[in-house]
Amino acid sequence: MSFAWLKRYLPRSLYGRAALILLVPVVSLQLVVSVVFIQRHFEGVTQQMTRNVALELRYLLTIVDTAASVEDALATLGGIAGPLAFEIALPSDLPDRDRRLFYDFSGLQMIETLRAEVAGVRRVDLAVSSRQVWVWIDTRHGVLSAVFDRRRVSASNPHQLLVLMVFTGILLTLVAFVFLRNQLRPIKRLAAAAAEFGRGRIAPYKPTGAVEVRAAGNAFLDMRGRIERQIEQRTMMLSGVSHDMRTPLTRLKLGISMLDQTPEAEALQRDVEDMERLLAEFLAFARDDSLDDPQDCDPEALVSDAVANFVRSGAKVELAGVTGTGQVMLRPMAVARALENLIGNAVRYGSRCEVRLAIGDRAVRISVEDDGPGIPEDRREEALKPFSRLDAARNQDLGSGVGLGLAIANDIARRHGGSLLLGVSEGLGGLKADLVLAR
Repeated sequence: MSFAWLKRYLPRSLYGRAALILLVPVVSLQLVVSVVFIQRHFEGVTQQMTRNVALELRYLLTIVDTAASVEDALATLGGIAGPLAFEIALPSDLPDRDRRLFYDFSGLQMIETLRAEVAGVRRVDLAVSSRQVWVWIDTRHGVLSAVFDRRRVSASNPHQLLVLMVFTGILLTLVAFVFLRNQLRPIKRLAAAAAEFGRGRIAPYKPTGAVEVRAAGNAFLDMRGRIERQIEQRTMMLSGVSHDMRTPLTRLKLGISMLDQTPEAEALQRDVEDMERLLAEFLAFARDDSLDDPQDCDPEALVSDAVANFVRSGAKVELAGVTGTGQVMLRPMAVARALENLIGNAVRYGSRCEVRLAIGDRAVRISVEDDGPGIPEDRREEALKPFSRLDAARNQDLGSGVGLGLAIANDIARRHGGSLLLGVSEGLGGLKADLVLAR
C-alpha cells in the first residue's frame, strides 16, 4: 500500500517534522490513556456506585410494598430515608420522559444500571440539578420519587486526571521543543554556511551541536578548504600559463610584422590574433571567481551602466523595465561581465536588444532579449557549455566568439546561487536569456 499521497500533508521543514515526530507519540499516548480512563470511569466506577444505591432503593421499595397503607409506608420510611440520605415523596407526579444533559455520558450509564438493577423504575431526571438525581419508581401504593446526591453514583471531579494529563503534555512538549530547537540550530547554521558558500560567499562557521552534526560541519569545512585551495591553485596555474604563452605569441607577432605583407603573412597574423583572443577569453572564464568580493550594491545601477556602455557604442540596447528596489549582496564586477557577455551576444546576433530587471525578495532576475535567430530548445543546454559554438545556426555577419560568453555568464550565475535560463523572447522573437541571482 502506497502512502505517497501523505507526503503532501507532511511538514517540509526539519522543525516541523521533528515536532511531528515528538507530538504524535505524546498525543497518541494521551488519547489512549484518556479513552481507557473514560471507559473505566463511565462504565466500571459508575456501574459499581449505582449498584450500591440500587441496593438501598430496593430496600426502600420492599418497605413500601409491605406496608398496609401509604401512611404506614411514609411513617416507616421517615426513620430510614434520612440516614440513607434519600428524600422520599409518595405518591408523586410522573414526568413525561427521562432528562439529562447531552454531554452527561456517566448519567447515561447510571440510568441504564438503575433500570437493570431496580424493577419498576419509570423516569430518571438528571437535568433539574447537576448535584442531584431524581428517580420515579412504581410501587403498590403509587409512584415513589426518590432524590439523592449525584456524588453517590458518580466520581467527584472526574476531569482532574484529564486536565493533569493535558497540562503535563503541554509542559513536556515545551521542554522538548526548547531542547529540539537547541539541537536543530547547529544544523540550520551549517545549512546557512553551505548556502552562502554556494553563492560565492565565505560565511564564518564553527561546528557545534551533537557529535554527528559536528562531524558534518568539520567535513563541510574540509570540503570548503579544498575547493578554495583548488580555485587558488587553478588561478595561479593559469596566470603562469598566461605569462608563458603570451611571450611566444608576442615573438610570433613581431616576426610576422617583419615579413612582407603577403596573403600568407596576413593569414598568420589573423591566426595569432585568434589565439590571443582565445587565451584571453579562457583566462577570463577560469578566474571569474577572483574578480571581486561580494558587497551590497544596487542592481538597477549595474544594469543601467551596462546598457549605457552599449548605447554609447551605437548599439540598439534599451532598458525596457525595472521592478522592485533594494540593495543586494552581489559581485558587481562579475555581474557586469555577465551582462556584457549577454548583451554582447544579443547585439552580435540581432539588431535590437531589450533588458529588464526584476528585484524580488529571494532573487534578482535580469532578462536580456533580442530579435536574432535564437537558439533551438534542444541545443540550449549545449550552448551553456564552455567553448560551445552554435554559429552554424546563427548570424555570422557580425563576427563570432570563442564559445565562452554564455558559459561565463552561467558560471557567474551559479556562483551567486542562481542560474542562466535560455528561452524565446515573446516580444522580439529571438533569444531570451534570464540571469537569475539568489539574494
